Amino acid sequence: MDPHKRLEREFFTEYGEAGRYQVHEVVGKGSYGVVGSATDTHTGEKVAIKKINDVFEHVSDATRILREVKLLRLLRHPDIVEIRHIMLPPSRREFRDIYVVFELMESDLHQVIRANDDLTPEHHQFFLYQLLRGLKYIHSANVYHRDLKPKNILANADCKLKICDFGLARVSFNDAPTAVFWTDYVATRWYRAPELCGSFFSKYTPAIDIWSIGCIFAEMLMGKPLFPGKNVVHQLDLMTDLLGTPPPETIARIRNEKARRYLNNMRKKQPVPFTQKFPNVDPLALKLLERLLAFDPKDRPSAEESLADPYFNGLSNVDREPATQAIPKLEFEFERRKLGKDDVRELIYREILEYHPQMLQEYLRGGEQTSFLYPSGVDRFKRQFAHLEEGLGKGGNGKTTPLLRHHASLPRQVTEFPSVWERVPAPKEDGDSQENDSEKETSDSVEDPENSNETVKGYYTARSLLKSASISASKCIGGNGTRPTEEELDENKLYEQ
Repeated sequence: MDPHKRLEREFFTEYGEAGRYQVHEVVGKGSYGVVGSATDTHTGEKVAIKKINDVFEHVSDATRILREVKLLRLLRHPDIVEIRHIMLPPSRREFRDIYVVFELMESDLHQVIRANDDLTPEHHQFFLYQLLRGLKYIHSANVYHRDLKPKNILANADCKLKICDFGLARVSFNDAPTAVFWTDYVATRWYRAPELCGSFFSKYTPAIDIWSIGCIFAEMLMGKPLFPGKNVVHQLDLMTDLLGTPPPETIARIRNEKARRYLNNMRKKQPVPFTQKFPNVDPLALKLLERLLAFDPKDRPSAEESLADPYFNGLSNVDREPATQAIPKLEFEFERRKLGKDDVRELIYREILEYHPQMLQEYLRGGEQTSFLYPSGVDRFKRQFAHLEEGLGKGGNGKTTPLLRHHASLPRQVTEFPSVWERVPAPKEDGDSQENDSEKETSDSVEDPENSNETVKGYYTARSLLKSASISASKCIGGNGTRPTEEELDENKLYEQ
């Protein structure tokens, strides 16, 4: 039998519309489930199909998935990942797994940076432009991403980027105290704003995401992380080594007494000129980077202000940088109450129906139908996924290493580099094993500026890249991640070291 036909038979069942997808291979695996690459035979589009298994085993994980699915439905923008479809479960009240369809992407920014030592200033400018354009849209909806890092930014060979992994994102409502200050774990340490390293201020703002973007931009320029701290204290040491000791008025505003004392007792450090730290870099790029990496959050520009920086002269155009309306409070009413498993299951089911308009209309009319006219075959679907997982574990399809998830978030993933990106193998970094790896998949396009088709070193220039078509599809996988330790979560302990 044709290997593709065999794989398709093993991967899919007569489950409703699942027959429209032709499966090619398993491209990611982890404790969350399995990701398979496939082609949508109705549209010809290449997609990633992800099974998230046992969604409701832990209410906290299920709530995170609910939050992310909802945000990805509400935040539709070319620089943000997009859910193409979610398969209909067989039962409204008993399903345990969900199957989410995304557009495939070729890589992520973490891999791009490490596999390319010859990225040009045009790449740096165009990458940062896309990130800020997406962040402007996200922040205009009153959403904080809270976990921006290179691994959470998908990439294609035409240099288009997509912000992904909204598993830790939150919506801010002005009248809700929980929207002002969240105490849970946010942001991978290396990209974490100083105000998060020590719970510095009584509330935090979208400036936490701006800091992360600054760290990512610096990593593009250097080819390695800017602040690879081993713990929170080391993280602050690295920040102050570059930026200097914060002024007394900033330290005075710090809420955390131990962090405040630590900084007050720190030897006085002078800031290092960015021209020294980043030699041979466009001065306009460094001026913007200094603004993004201001120690005090009130001194950082917004995403919208950053797009108006002289660094983007000739590239930025407000007509191509849309904002959106704030997300209605009703969409996240569930955040205000304690949810049980059945509550979250019903809310996720309601989100799934957004991708099934006819069923949604029946649901809104108060229909009590809990199963559907076609056989869903979810149990068989699950067995087939298990078969593929077993084959992956035996090396039959193994293109990726297993992904250890510290929470059940929607997919993001990358595999080997295709064509344009391929330069050298990307080494595994020691720090990665400590990092908080939330993950995901993809989206579509926006009106692009008109400009030259000139290329640089076989790549597109920033202007010609903007002219390229909507992001093409190729391949995705998973990365490695572990749950943050209790010691890391209780960061106050670190100031006593």
